[in-house]
Amino acid sequence: MAQAGDQNKTRGKLIVISGPSGVGKSTICKRLVAQLEDTHLSISMTTRQPGPGEQNGREYYFVSRDEFRKRIEEGAFLEYAEVFGNLYGTPRDKTEEALDAGRTVILEIDIQGGKQVKTIYPQAVMVFILPPSTKVLTDRISDRARESGDIIAKRLGGAGSEIAAAWQCYDNMVINDDLEQAIKEVVQIIQNAPTIDSLD
Repeated sequence: MAQAGDQNKTRGKLIVISGPSGVGKSTICKRLVAQLEDTHLSISMTTRQPGPGEQNGREYYFVSRDEFRKRIEEGAFLEYAEVFGNLYGTPRDKTEEALDAGRTVILEIDIQGGKQVKTIYPQAVMVFILPPSTKVLTDRISDRARESGDIIAKRLGGAGSEIAAAWQCYDNMVINDDLEQAIKEVVQIIQNAPTIDSLD
């Protein structure tokens, strides 16, 4: 939270980036952090098992279901949701610290979480990444080979309803057909985004 002596200090911007699995969200978010000065990519906490090459505290904070539930009770999350049987949440303290420091915070979260964040921070800018086609999305998810066929089928099945829901609550829709062009569009959205008012 901002301190009394920091009233004149400009807080940062909050950008929510969502999209179906396999659409390229993570790649876009990593490139934004590398390209934009003073930008912080929030690391979510999850109860899912680490994938190949993933490290605790880098891609996610990996915790047990009991630990996650304890944090929910403590009010430690800005938002949280259950997705395909696993819990995901955004640590509230890290986001507030970065905003207080005047940094741009990027949250790579799902629509459920995005709606929760928008309620808390009305100035948050919502960006949804769309695939150029269903076929391209299917190929991208299948190529990752990180999950079983059942999970892949579930993800593809949920993509259509996710995209439909996004049209209702996301102001910015960006098609990731050409990665460089998609990044350029998101950069422009961030540059035009308002800063976040203090919660206190």
